[in-house]
Amino acid sequence: MSVDNETRPEHPLGRLNALAAGPRPILDDISVVIPTLGRTILATSLRHIAIGSAWPARIIVVDQGASAEVATMIAALRAAGLEAEHIASSQRGRAAGVNRGIERATTRFVAVTDDDCFVEPEWLQQLVASLRSNPTAIVTGRVEQAGDEAVISLRTSREPSIITRPLLRHDSVCGGNMGVAREVLERIGMLDEDPVLRTAEDGELSYRALRSGVPVIYAPNAGVCHYGWRNAGERSAQYRSYGLSQGGFYGKYLRRGDWFIAARVVIHLLRAVRRWGIGILTGNRDLALNGRAYVLGLLPGIAAGWRSKAPR
Repeated sequence: MSVDNETRPEHPLGRLNALAAGPRPILDDISVVIPTLGRTILATSLRHIAIGSAWPARIIVVDQGASAEVATMIAALRAAGLEAEHIASSQRGRAAGVNRGIERATTRFVAVTDDDCFVEPEWLQQLVASLRSNPTAIVTGRVEQAGDEAVISLRTSREPSIITRPLLRHDSVCGGNMGVAREVLERIGMLDEDPVLRTAEDGELSYRALRSGVPVIYAPNAGVCHYGWRNAGERSAQYRSYGLSQGGFYGKYLRRGDWFIAARVVIHLLRAVRRWGIGILTGNRDLALNGRAYVLGLLPGIAAGWRSKAPR
């Protein structure tokens, strides 16, 4: 991909402070929201936005951590000429972080990426072009791998596509690479902050959007690189979270009598069993752990979602 070969630099904060990107064209109809726990890798994510071919009207970083370095990063962006805002938050959960950032945006469109995603130089221009052409849709883009560790969630197809109705397999937005008009979110609602959906918030949003008649467009020219920083144990824990959270999403909808979701549960379980078996047979540990986590976590997650009374 066209992102440079930089992964996580040895001193990313220093490189951000030394940033001399020079002014870029300003896309004044879009803001970029980044939720973070204050990890140092955020500096690399911000640097890739700063050296891109165009700048957003504002970068909004919602910081749920306690690192003093985030304020320094924001100051470095401002010194380079970018409009940037640092929002300290005592909440936890990516959905809450994204929502608090979107609430502070004043532009027509909002783009969302993560602190471990490094955008391609043309990312923002490509995303905005798709949004301007399709202002009533959610736009998501390509996600490739950076770093030596395996990345849990990738989407590397170069073929554009559009989804107009929910699918039995999945219809997930790539949460670290998405854009949407604020008007669309005012219509369908923002991310669900219920803890039972902790790592399934993007999939629930895309399902809700499609059920409301909002299409999801995949624009592969808007690419990011997802840095693989989790070791095997951390990936295993994340797989468990995915299984439980996906079940939480399904449980909330089953409680409302959504029988399309019931069919999806069956498909999802069968595919998870298949992944678990293939992973064991081929010696692919990550595939086996992923399948196992969904098989063992989906039903308890459904029960938790069914019991949840938390409003969206």
